[in-house]
Amino acid sequence: MDWDEFADWGGKIARRGAAYHKTLRDRPVRAAVKPGEIIAQLPASPPETGCAMAEILEDFERIVMPGLTHWQHPRFFAYFPANAAPPSMLAEMMVTTLAPQCMLWQTSPAATEMETRMLDWLRQAIGLPEGFAGVIQDSASSATLAAVLVMRERALTWQGNVRGLAGGPVPRIYCSTEVHTSIDRAIWVAGIGQENLVKVPTVPGDPMRRMDTEALRARIAEDRANGLLPAGLIGVTGATGMGACDDIAALAEIAAAEGLYLHVDAAWAGAAMICPEFRTLWAGVEQADSVVFNPHKWLGAQFDCSAHFIRDPDALRQTLAIRPEYLKTHAHRDVTDYSEWSVPLGRRFRALKLWFLIRAYGLDGLREMIRNHVAWSRALCNRLREQPGIEITSEPVLSLFTFRPKGASNEAVQALVEAINSDGRIYLTQTNLEGRITIRFQAGAFGMEAADAEMAFHTILDLLSKTGGTQS
Repeated sequence: MDWDEFADWGGKIARRGAAYHKTLRDRPVRAAVKPGEIIAQLPASPPETGCAMAEILEDFERIVMPGLTHWQHPRFFAYFPANAAPPSMLAEMMVTTLAPQCMLWQTSPAATEMETRMLDWLRQAIGLPEGFAGVIQDSASSATLAAVLVMRERALTWQGNVRGLAGGPVPRIYCSTEVHTSIDRAIWVAGIGQENLVKVPTVPGDPMRRMDTEALRARIAEDRANGLLPAGLIGVTGATGMGACDDIAALAEIAAAEGLYLHVDAAWAGAAMICPEFRTLWAGVEQADSVVFNPHKWLGAQFDCSAHFIRDPDALRQTLAIRPEYLKTHAHRDVTDYSEWSVPLGRRFRALKLWFLIRAYGLDGLREMIRNHVAWSRALCNRLREQPGIEITSEPVLSLFTFRPKGASNEAVQALVEAINSDGRIYLTQTNLEGRITIRFQAGAFGMEAADAEMAFHTILDLLSKTGGTQS
């Protein structure tokens, strides 16, 4: 392919992309294929000769498109969103075309310096005080892993990377039972081990399912008495299941008293903190050692883009930096190399999409979107509450709430979820609250409108009546 052909096909693909987004409401949200259906259409061996781009795109429409769940669909109410606003897509096209590798300042100075500025824009937008520095990680999972590694090294007086964990004290990390499983994975990868991740129960009857701080204090004291090594504490704001929010101020007080490193996982909910009225959910966050949220979830930055804020970047660099001669920048020593702030050496130019996105919409435009999602979700919750066959199992946290048919067995609730998703009009997921399967609804799709919440209401009632969802 020469560059004239590239330009021609690039224009055609961009037009296809625009047409796709304009017709998303006409498509079922979730893919309606069976396991193995896609791979059966792909040859078992690679081709020896090339073919025309037109043929490749025809096969793309025939094979790939039917097997996609449409994450940009305005009625995608499952999981959390992975949004891609149009300006962010254009930025990613630019990055893909330029294809820089941004591991060091000298390998792409613009990428490094834009990342510094964009993370400071986000810091200001969500209300974190000066003194926090930021870095873009690929996901909140990677940011949490980096935080756990710092906890480990700090507790082991920076000797864990040198000596390993064998034969020495093993750090203990504390969190609530509501945290995302990325915390467990971080513990595994860091070599700390599942047995040293202490999951503290939540306060009984607390609608926000906050970590029980008295139980936390007791566990830390017990561990110290048994010769164990408390190292870190992970709080959550807007957990995946039902939006649980820990009392961050109380956790910060305990962390300070016990000498623990405090990391706050706000992967989804952190985006909402651009709206000052929602910041009560993480009051005390300014006392944390590190904080993560994903602009690729609710702000519209195309996946992947995770904002990781750190009070002491030196601790992160001391944990992760390694400087062979070929990575040193001799001519300009006083520069930031963000590869020293993350596990991977290679880095994409992720900051460009933040620049495009924030400039295109402004913080006011992004705030309006989030406020609309919260309002539409709460209104839907109240409408469902009024239905005699439905119970609200957790109240809205921002734009997330849960519900289930009254009197239904877990099997009946799961059957209702499958029926709703197979119907295609909307997409929901389930969670487990204290042994009961319950249905999650969260509003967050960038293109969502009030009419989409209306469609959700009628779809839920329609499928509930068809499946007999209240039967046990």
